[in-house]
Amino acid sequence: MIGRLNGLLLEKNPPQITLDVGGVGYEIDVPMSTFYNLPALGERVELFIHHVVREDGQFLFGFAQAGERLAFRQLLKVSGIGPRTALAVLSGLSVDDLAQAIARQEAGRLIKIPGIGRKTAERLLLELRDKLPAAGVTQVTATPAAPDAAADIQNALLALGYSEREAVAALKQLAPGISVTDGIRQALRLLAKS
Repeated sequence: MIGRLNGLLLEKNPPQITLDVGGVGYEIDVPMSTFYNLPALGERVELFIHHVVREDGQFLFGFAQAGERLAFRQLLKVSGIGPRTALAVLSGLSVDDLAQAIARQEAGRLIKIPGIGRKTAERLLLELRDKLPAAGVTQVTATPAAPDAAADIQNALLALGYSEREAVAALKQLAPGISVTDGIRQALRLLAKS
């Protein structure tokens, strides 16, 4: 199994990236918390990997911090939670925020995440109690976005399960010239309030 990859960042298409490791390009899905902290294309990246093997293929999920991977693996143990939903949870809440929501039994914070309904939120609160230690996620300064930042932000929101209407509405509220990282972060905050 693959546990860690270190290589050059070739592509960033939220929530997926391509990492060149020794001449082999690995497609890796990452939560938005990791995506925010990625360096520029061509820079070296090291990710903690969760490798999933199924009948229809092999899938890699990457995390900037070991704590994120641990939280992801704990989420997968909850009945009815698959890798995509677990990724959406970690994209909507930091590990610390998720641990806080579980400790305080705040189902409302979980319901705001696309794909999480009341029953799933309650199951998460029940099954993850005392299993998710708080782990900080390092914040890195955002790099300026390319001219097509709005398209990248919209694609990230669509990949997280928001409708095109919701994504476009959030984009209209963002400042012009905002970086992709800050734009995704602010759009998620706006969508969580609606």
